[in-house]
Order: sequence, then C-alpha cells, then structure tokens
Amino acid sequence: MRPKKTILCVDDNEQILSVRTFLLETRGYRVVAHTNPHEALDAISHTLPGTLDLLLTDLLMPQMDGNELVRRAKELHPALPTMIVSGSVASYDRACRADVFLPKGAGSSAELLERIRILVARKRGPKKYSLPSLPLAPNHSIAAAS
Repeated sequence: MRPKKTILCVDDNEQILSVRTFLLETRGYRVVAHTNPHEALDAISHTLPGTLDLLLTDLLMPQMDGNELVRRAKELHPALPTMIVSGSVASYDRACRADVFLPKGAGSSAELLERIRILVARKRGPKKYSLPSLPLAPNHSIAAAS
C-alpha cells in the first residue's frame, strides 16, 4: 500500500477548512489543518523537506495572506508545491506566488481534487531508472587490458 500524501491545509474559516479536510481525507489524503497561517508556517518549519506533499491555502486571511504564507513556506522548502484558493477573488494577480491559483467560480470539488492530484504527482518527479550495463567489445576485453 502506498503511503498517504500529506496536505497542509490553511484557511481562517473553520467551516470551509472542515469541509475541505473531509473532502481530502475521504479521497485518501492525510490532512494537517490550521486556521492560523503563523501556526501553519511553524508546522512547516518543523518538518523535513519532502514530508509535506502540498500546501493548500486560502488567499484572504486576516493574520497573513496566502501569498505571504506561500512565499515564506517556499523559503523553508523550495520544492513544496503550493496552491492558493479563493472564494472571493477572481483575479490571478492576487495570488501570484503559488504554483496554482484556483479563483472564485472555478473552485468545484472536482476541479480542486484534479489540481491537487496533478501537483502531488508532479512533486514525485520522473520515475527513476538505471542505465543497462553495456557489454565489453570483444577487442576490449579485460584480459587484453591486463
């Protein structure tokens, strides 16, 4: 069985956070939920790079907006995929720091899950493979080299 992918989910609205957490957990993700971006940043700083598979955050929050959270998270873990969602902002320029921005009106559950699936898959990177060993040519045998 594959290990669950871990998503750090941040939203100051507890109801939205709860619904989003439920949606993700029922799809097999492990969710670490925070309503405070400062607490989320503290959690990021106490994890090893590669431990978190995605940072999913709201754009508009009172203590720190999603752009700032993403900026600081990327300083700590540059390879961490990030997604900003907004229920009230339709313009991408408000969320320019994230890898993906899901604006108002495009935030259906199916769209959110598909974008997350793509980001988490991209984080894994290409499959590793090893080059086959090449046989020595007959005139370059080990015995001839001795």
